[in-house]
Amino acid sequence: MLNIQKQIDYWIKGADEDIVTADLLIRERRTLHGLFFCHLVIEKAIKAHVVKRIGDVAPRNHNLIYLSERARLELDDPTQIFLGILMKYQLQGRYPDYNPVLPDQPIVNEYFNKTKELLQWLKMKL
Repeated sequence: MLNIQKQIDYWIKGADEDIVTADLLIRERRTLHGLFFCHLVIEKAIKAHVVKRIGDVAPRNHNLIYLSERARLELDDPTQIFLGILMKYQLQGRYPDYNPVLPDQPIVNEYFNKTKELLQWLKMKL
């Protein structure tokens, strides 16, 4: 029998570890990798919600919009837009011919701060 709480804890622990990695990468100006990890943070936190909602393992999917719908999260428009922004940066790690335009450091810092805030919100909602 699947231990749902163990699955939820797995995803949240991964998100907590990845936010530290995102911070390190962004501070070192490894922007693309840092934003990739921001995407991972939110993906993992949402997957915890999916597990809770469906009572099964999370799907092997990286689309934040799809996962948030699967979890039935009620997200405001700015948050949904932010998920779309993060989606741009997860492709680089998977497809070497995809090279998005990287934002300036102040915008990267803003994205990182939004990631931290959204992670906290998602953890509170579990």
